[in-house]
Amino acid sequence: MSAVVALAVGLSSPPGTAQEAWGLAAALGYGCAAAVAARSTQAWARVPAVIAVLGAAVVPLTYLTVVGTAQMEVGVVERGADLLLSNGTPYHATPRTVPEFNPYLPGMSLFGIPHVLFGDTPLTGARLWFGIGFLAAALGTVRVLAKRTDHTPHGITGGMGVLWLIACPVVALPLAIGGVDPPVIGLICLALAFAHRGNAGRAGLALGVAAALKWTAWPAIPVLVALFAVTRGGRAAVRSATGALGIAVLCTLPVALGDTGAFYQNVVLYPLGLGPTASSAQSPLLGHLIVSLVPNGKAVTVVLIGLSALGVGISLLARPPRSTVAAADRLALGLILAILLSPATRIGYAIYPIVLLVWPRFAAALTAAPRGNAPRAAPPADGQDATKSGAPTVARNS
Repeated sequence: MSAVVALAVGLSSPPGTAQEAWGLAAALGYGCAAAVAARSTQAWARVPAVIAVLGAAVVPLTYLTVVGTAQMEVGVVERGADLLLSNGTPYHATPRTVPEFNPYLPGMSLFGIPHVLFGDTPLTGARLWFGIGFLAAALGTVRVLAKRTDHTPHGITGGMGVLWLIACPVVALPLAIGGVDPPVIGLICLALAFAHRGNAGRAGLALGVAAALKWTAWPAIPVLVALFAVTRGGRAAVRSATGALGIAVLCTLPVALGDTGAFYQNVVLYPLGLGPTASSAQSPLLGHLIVSLVPNGKAVTVVLIGLSALGVGISLLARPPRSTVAAADRLALGLILAILLSPATRIGYAIYPIVLLVWPRFAAALTAAPRGNAPRAAPPADGQDATKSGAPTVARNS
């Protein structure tokens, strides 16, 4: 199936683009991995996973780096880093063309700092550092959740789980072509891992770093706070909110106040498709169709996004999630609604709901007790008794 998806991407993409190169190379890699897996007696074996990662991520990434082809986001982040170091803000004051707009929050520009400091080399490009950020977050998630020897009932260790995660097309594609979303979703998963262990402070800090990179991480903050409020109490909820909002605001507010107009044009209007220049992030999803077909469509989509956010917020109050899996599901629902209704979005944003629906369940299985797959209670936080603090379980979803 992955080979078919990759081939479809390659054949449907414009010639000479990074997406075309990834699709054709990944289709071959997935095909080889499938052939090896068919001859293996072990489900989810290591060798097919390695082949899939090489064919779908490493080889395309290496080739695209050598030929100098990348998704536009790479250049945007690198130019943002240059502006940040020279002007104190990563945003053009009067952006006019699509490449001049920087729709990301100031923290994202840090991935472009090596390129600015050390020049244009294969080891300094923002694309490589996006991948390193994602890999560090994914491995950190495994380290938080389980020992190296722990494995799921299917025999998959944490390391193998990371390999299969990287091999997934929605992850391998942005890693190879230079998408900005992998480190964001990686940090969200790391925050959920800390939440599963009952560590509100570290969960908030991890989520705060993600929220300093891109708006797509901000919906996770109320979800995480609701999870801690119902399972660990008010103090833990406040601690997680303080950590997340503290880092996000500390990284964003000075830049926003330094040039409010540039920040508003780049980070608010442009991502919503409300600016004078149309965003390049357009897919034939519901929000784009509303803008194209309905009078005052942009205003309609903004209202619909607000109503969907309100609905998810009410659900957090009426039925808060009681496990990290349930929290990830609720966050995935909110992001799916935002992706569908946004007038400027990409199908590539599917990395968020897909990873949120799959990875926390793998993590829950990884930390389950070996016998009978009974849930292992999270250790009590802040000296509380686990039976009194409402510690989240890994097997029950709400």
